[in-house]
Amino acid sequence: MIALRNITRRYRMGDEEVLALAGVDLDIGRNEYVALVGPSGSGKSTLMNIIGCLDTPSSGSYLLNGRDTAKLGEVELAHVRNREIGFVFQSFHLLPRLTVLQNVMQPLVYRGTPAAERRRRATEALEKVGLGNRQGHRPNELSGGQRQRVAVARALVGEPSLLLADEPTGNLDSRTSAEIMALFDELHAQGQTVLVVTHEPDIAAHCRRTVRIGDGLVVSDTPNPPRGEAA
Repeated sequence: MIALRNITRRYRMGDEEVLALAGVDLDIGRNEYVALVGPSGSGKSTLMNIIGCLDTPSSGSYLLNGRDTAKLGEVELAHVRNREIGFVFQSFHLLPRLTVLQNVMQPLVYRGTPAAERRRRATEALEKVGLGNRQGHRPNELSGGQRQRVAVARALVGEPSLLLADEPTGNLDSRTSAEIMALFDELHAQGQTVLVVTHEPDIAAHCRRTVRIGDGLVVSDTPNPPRGEAA
């Protein structure tokens, strides 16, 4: 589903050129559950942005579901982000003036989906994350864990091929973090492809595979033992 070949990314910082990615090769298949880990400055955030079509590589090729992203214009890339990728961010990124249901419907609004269909699919997504009874609430009336569940429902409502979670438990306590990761575990078991960007080993351990980034390269790519069988 994801095929990265010799991906590089260079930035200009004043008079200096920074090599954030130095030739990354990576494949992620459908229904995989992968953790992308690495310290600050390793290149994992840059790689995540490229996988999410939020940034483009300086060189190399990225095929997403068989499509060469280098051949897509800005409108087509926006279309891919809206239809192929569901994003979950550390800071939730919910719109405070909208209800939970309205927040979840937003990706479908941008698609031009009819109102009745938007409501039906958003309701189903909220039920999937255990918040079917919170549709009329606003984000400030919810706990941090509930807000992240809303963010997951919003990511799922468009039925994306890839769920991309960037430090999804970074603003949550350990108990709530475990609940959110249990939700990702369940979504993976239902067939969803999930990529989790994290610096926390216990979060990465939920995934079936860990890809470690260092100095702009993949330094290791290993399967994780099944939960409950680690060490």
